[in-house]
This record gives sequence, structure tokens and C-alpha cells, in this order.
Amino acid sequence: MENFTYHNPTKIEFGTGKEKLIGQHLLEHGIKKVLLCYGSERIKQEGLFDLVSQSLTDKGIALVELGGIVSNPVISKVREGITLARAHQVDAILSVGGGSVLDSVKAIAAGVCYDGDVWDLFVGKTGIKAALPLFAILTLAATGSEMNPGAVATNDETKEKLLISAPSLLPRVSIVNPALMQGVSRDYLVYSASDVIAHLIESYFTAAVQPKLQSRLIESLICTIIETTETLLTNPADYDARSQFAWAATLALNGLTFSGAAGFSYPNHAIEHSLSALFNVPHGAGLSVVMPAWMKWYLDRNKPQFERFATYVFGLEAPEAGIAALEDWFNKIGTPTRLSQLGVAETDLPAVVDNVQINVHAFGIANIYTPEVVTDILKRAV
Repeated sequence: MENFTYHNPTKIEFGTGKEKLIGQHLLEHGIKKVLLCYGSERIKQEGLFDLVSQSLTDKGIALVELGGIVSNPVISKVREGITLARAHQVDAILSVGGGSVLDSVKAIAAGVCYDGDVWDLFVGKTGIKAALPLFAILTLAATGSEMNPGAVATNDETKEKLLISAPSLLPRVSIVNPALMQGVSRDYLVYSASDVIAHLIESYFTAAVQPKLQSRLIESLICTIIETTETLLTNPADYDARSQFAWAATLALNGLTFSGAAGFSYPNHAIEHSLSALFNVPHGAGLSVVMPAWMKWYLDRNKPQFERFATYVFGLEAPEAGIAALEDWFNKIGTPTRLSQLGVAETDLPAVVDNVQINVHAFGIANIYTPEVVTDILKRAV
């Protein structure tokens, strides 16, 4: 194993009814006024907004409301949130929703503390020096943003989808109540499963140093996602399955799975970010298209690890059979595996490939993922 430092200061409150404690958590951090951000009106229709508001009011915490955050978060909405947070001089930002809301909240928190335009932070014009305190109540498990320092957003003018990351973007407290996720649609359940698996396979396959311990942990999490997804598709009210799915999603990207690994990259995310930036496809749906295509292209570069994957995830021998099994499983649960299912035609590929070059440069892998290579990968998904 490589040397590493693991430090994750986010406090996770996991289980039923934990959202009722949000006011107390903010009070303990000295918060007097908070910007409460959410996506759809579902949190109001299901009573979660009122519950959270009451918890804050009971502790003397004022709130300012920002709704309408979309599933592929856009920088224009982040700018709106920054303006609102400054105007009301809030002390903290609270996300109530899924990963897209939390990613927007992280960008707002950093943008409030920066004098220039927040997009500067995404393009690397300057680093993130500070951010307002962040808190989260999760209503969808997928991105792991509740326990990591990263966030993505799309520039709705330039159609670039880029990443920011800084220790100050780790939430202080994240509340994960699986019962709040029962209303997640079938489509977004399977897209979430794809997203979590993508987080897990990036280091698993691409790391130059990959300890067996980490491989076993990743394989266990992938198997858990597969098993619990199938259970939830049959019985969405299964709390135990929902709980295991949610915790696996958190563990997939909180730094634990790649501690001791080294030399890994995120090519699937680099490619998919262009699909969601250009065509506004759900992130997980784009990943389920990219992953099998990328795996077929990458196979010969790490065949022993693909053999492990086939054996320990699907009980098969041939590495090609493991890739086929994952693709078949995506098809079985109903998440796309072809670009045409996303509304992306072969004639669109040149524009996608050009956009991907922005991402692979940002991820530091442009020397490997040249336009020719990206074209080859995407053609495998036509």
C-alpha cells in the first residue's frame, strides 16, 4: 500500500427521524441564519420542508429559501444563491435534496467567500481559500457528496461541466435517513446505482497501485449496490435494502475505498461530464453508457483486475464476461447502455469529443484520452 492520510471530519447522522435534529446541529455550530437550498417541490409536498423549518425555528435559527436546483446543477443558479446568501448575510448553507443540490450548495458556499465570479474556482483561475459552513439532509443516495469535498456544476453558457474540491467543502453534518429516499423514482434509482458503481470502478481499474484490501472493499460495495437495487425495484419500501444502498453510496466516494491506492484517474466521469453538459442527460444514465464502452477499450491495459471483477462480482472467469455481465445488468434494471438511448447520434460525436478534451485536461489525463481514443470509446457505445 502507498502512504496516505485519511481524515474525514464530516459527521454522519444515519437513520430514521434524524432530520429532526438539524436545528440542534446548526445551533451547536453557532449558526443564526441559514440559506436552505432544495430542488423540486417534493420536499414541501411530503412535509420535509415544514419539518426542517420547524426544527430550525425551534432553535432560533432564521432561514432564507432557494428552490429550483436542477439535477445537473448549473452555474447560473449557483450565482443566484451567492447573491441571495450575501444579501441576507447568512452564516451557513443547508442542502435538502440529492447530490445535485449539495453540489450547488458547495459552490454557493465557496462563491460567497470569493470576490470574483464563482466560475473562476472551477476553471482553476484561483483556489478555494474559504467557504461558509455546510450542512446536508439527503433525499437521494448516489453522489457521495454528503461526505466528500468535491462538487460539479455546468456552465450553462459555455456547456462546460467542471469540478471543484477543497477541504472547506466537506459538510459539517450530513443527515442520511433512508426513509426519506423511498419516493425516489425507478429511473433515478437505477441511475443512482450506475453512479455509485462508476465511483467505485475508477480507482479499481486504473490505479497503478491497488491493494487487494481495497479491491475487496470495492467488490463488496458493488455487490451490495447490485443486490439492493434489485430488491428495491421489487419492493421500494424495503428499509433495510434502502439503508444498505445509501451507506454504500456514501462509502463509495468518501476517500475510504482508495486509501492506499495510487496513480488512478476518472476517465468515465471525464467523458460523461460532456454528455450531461451538452445533452442534459442524467449523470448516472450517461455513466451506464460510458462504462461498458470504456471497459472494453481499457481491458487489455489491466486484464488481471478485470478477471478479479468478473470472478468476485459476477462469479465468472473470463474478463470479457464480467464486462458483458455488467452491461447486461444495466440493461436488466433499465438504465441506458447506448448513446442512442440518450438521444445522442453518431453525428454528435465530434462535438462530444471536443468537449471531453476540456475535461481530460482538467483531470490531467489528456495525454491518454486523445480525441482519437475518446472517439474509439464512444463508438463502442453507438
